Amino acid sequence: MTKKLILTIFLIFSCLWGWTNYAVAGELSERLANFPQWEKLTSVKPANGDLIYPQWMAGTWEVKSTLVDLAAPLAPDVVTPGFEGNREQLNQPISFLVRFMPESKINSGLKSLIQTNNNSPIIVADRAFNSLNLARAYLGDAAVLAVKVDPDSPNRQITFLNSERQLVSLVTARATETTADDKFITTEVFQQLFKGGSRPYLNSVESTTAYHQLSTQNPAIEADQVTAVYLSSQDPDYFKAGSQPVALYRYRLEFYPQE
Repeated sequence: MTKKLILTIFLIFSCLWGWTNYAVAGELSERLANFPQWEKLTSVKPANGDLIYPQWMAGTWEVKSTLVDLAAPLAPDVVTPGFEGNREQLNQPISFLVRFMPESKINSGLKSLIQTNNNSPIIVADRAFNSLNLARAYLGDAAVLAVKVDPDSPNRQITFLNSERQLVSLVTARATETTADDKFITTEVFQQLFKGGSRPYLNSVESTTAYHQLSTQNPAIEADQVTAVYLSSQDPDYFKAGSQPVALYRYRLEFYPQE
């Protein structure tokens, strides 16, 4: 149960997380097209400030997230905790609320780390709101007590779970790309530490998401997302895995506007 919970939590917080660092043209979209062939991304840059989203993502949304595919590239030699159990989530949609807002409303009273060259509001994710709703949708309200974002850095947050357990998440690197057909693609790399079990559990998660604005309203945005799980250097199988992920999860996200 604990191992399955650990992996589920890691996947949850890769789903909706800057100054923007642009990837080599077409690199992120090419990776999505090549799924499940996947190697660790090398063109990401250190994460500074928050991730800026397009203006058309501003607002509150009901998101329907559906796991549509998964793979364990190194199985049966290396398989992450809970991987087989996550097959039960295939094609089972989960719904939750998220919101993207002007950066000044979320970080009011704090000095902004982001500057732009025009007067358009800077749209960022409400990380605490989004992560709390997402975690409770997967784990239940009683399992997730609170989510707190570091007031000095939007890239660090702590999720407080029942039984005195915690998940510490740190965004260490990111890249973005805008394609010719106006898809907005992001990649963020997380270091995540689960505390409260018999021993701390650490790994690295890379989340790549392609958002696309639709001409309809229900849904108004769709997204293709791949979450790749890598072993930490402390894992005994780290050198066996090399630059390959030990688990891949592909999701379809649909965004429905909320008044």
